[in-house]
Amino acid sequence: MTFPDFFDQAPVIRVRDPLAQLLGSATDGIIDYRYVDAVRLAGHSCPTVAGAFLTARAALKVLYPDRLPERGAIRVHMPSPEIEGTTGVVAQVLTLITGAAAQGGFKGIGERFNRQGLLSFATENGENDGTVRFARLDTGAAVGVFFDAHKVPADISQRERMQAVIQNRETPEQRLEFAKHWQARVQRILLEHADDPSLLHVISDV
Repeated sequence: MTFPDFFDQAPVIRVRDPLAQLLGSATDGIIDYRYVDAVRLAGHSCPTVAGAFLTARAALKVLYPDRLPERGAIRVHMPSPEIEGTTGVVAQVLTLITGAAAQGGFKGIGERFNRQGLLSFATENGENDGTVRFARLDTGAAVGVFFDAHKVPADISQRERMQAVIQNRETPEQRLEFAKHWQARVQRILLEHADDPSLLHVISDV
């Protein structure tokens, strides 16, 4: 499979996973997550997947300012129900990077390494401010991250192509141009705005 070249230029998120170390999955427990890992998980590259990847990165930088983030030792709370909008997609990417899982997650070995129940979702009638909340299990330090994709808008020429795609009537030429401009937006998000506070609003001690 051939991916766009910019995938390799995107930021890398490095974590340490004690479970991976114990089981020999990673000799030192250190795992590097790249954007392409999130794409493989989701099956596609889009602003939502890129935003989820950068959301995790922003949160971990705040929670672990002087050491590698510990995968599996972080609680994540989504601001909306799992089936609402793109919440489920974002949650899957966050699970990949943080290890936080819902009720179907790994139950642990003895009293250690439990990931089950570390990922939660807002109720249907709960307040939704769009902020994903992360908290360390060891210190209780918490941070919220709100990703605003509108800060990097799509090319205006995409409107006509998007309508054609929605109506399942796009031409081969429109399909190629749609894909090119779609990934160009993702590239801008990942390479030009990865640390942009107007795109990633970080709130400490939420």
